[in-house]
Amino acid sequence: MTKRIIIVVASALLLAGAYFAFHFYRLFTNPVSLCDDYRIYITPADTQQSVLESILKGNPEASVKGLEYFLNRRDYDSHIHTGCYTVLSGAAPKQVADMLLGGAQTPVRLTINSTRTVDQMVRAISGQIMLDSAQIASRLNSPALLDSLGYTPATIFCMIIPNTYQVYWNTSADALISRLVKERDRFWTDERKAKAKNIGLTEQEVVTLASIVEEETSKSDELTVVAGLYMNRLKRKMPLQADPTVIFALGGERPKRVLKKHLEVDSPYNTYKYPGLPPAPIRFVSTRSIDAVLNYSKHNYLYMCAKEDFSGYHNFTASLSQHNANAARYQRALRNAGIR
Repeated sequence: MTKRIIIVVASALLLAGAYFAFHFYRLFTNPVSLCDDYRIYITPADTQQSVLESILKGNPEASVKGLEYFLNRRDYDSHIHTGCYTVLSGAAPKQVADMLLGGAQTPVRLTINSTRTVDQMVRAISGQIMLDSAQIASRLNSPALLDSLGYTPATIFCMIIPNTYQVYWNTSADALISRLVKERDRFWTDERKAKAKNIGLTEQEVVTLASIVEEETSKSDELTVVAGLYMNRLKRKMPLQADPTVIFALGGERPKRVLKKHLEVDSPYNTYKYPGLPPAPIRFVSTRSIDAVLNYSKHNYLYMCAKEDFSGYHNFTASLSQHNANAARYQRALRNAGIR
């Protein structure tokens, strides 16, 4: 009888051991998630608990018990790395733990569009990475930093080439700026430098003219035409008479229309008063506008006026009398539409 009891007890213990071993094995080998890959973003304020909650938020069906075990074992709360991390479908708990503990983050896409001001640029960048706008603004507005990079508050528009870049979500402000300067230098290939030299402009002057062209038209198929018009004026030593430069010179709130009184503003950026290009760009500039200047259209146009159909396109002409006629038609269209 005693022998039978021993056998029964031993069998029960073996079964229990097998049961717990099986579940212990599953705990550490079951994938954290079987859904599609998804990302979590970890900030300095995060803890182990909040990171696990982020994973569950990304996939409520995720299994985090095994992951929690590995994170506890290695005191994750004392070794949290900020950044963007991808939880791969089918990844085992230890794989995910190693990724988080090792700071093996995933790069993110940072899309920088051409903007009119540094503040707009700062807000656009801060909305895509961990840096807040104050951190970025502090560095972009630092004369010492700009000087060390060869720029000034006026020429900062030359420093950043709007494009899409891969960066780490937790990149520092200085690392980001250094990266953007390198991308700017990479953009200016030997071919582009040669084209700038061939048209008689420095790189900064190309960007300055491109900033005017970009303000003058939103139509991609007009960019090279507008660039060619201003190149014609530069070659003839005619004032550029570009309204966007006057608006920039005025500062503050942009007027809906440039009036005669606005043309009197005394500023080196006022191309009605001062011949040649303004001293620096008036905005950040897209690559397509820069390339439009480098590859400007050859024609004899000297004047442009918005088309009276309000399509956003322009009438171009080499004749002042024809330009005046185009302008009269446009003014008439404005009056008929009740626009002052």
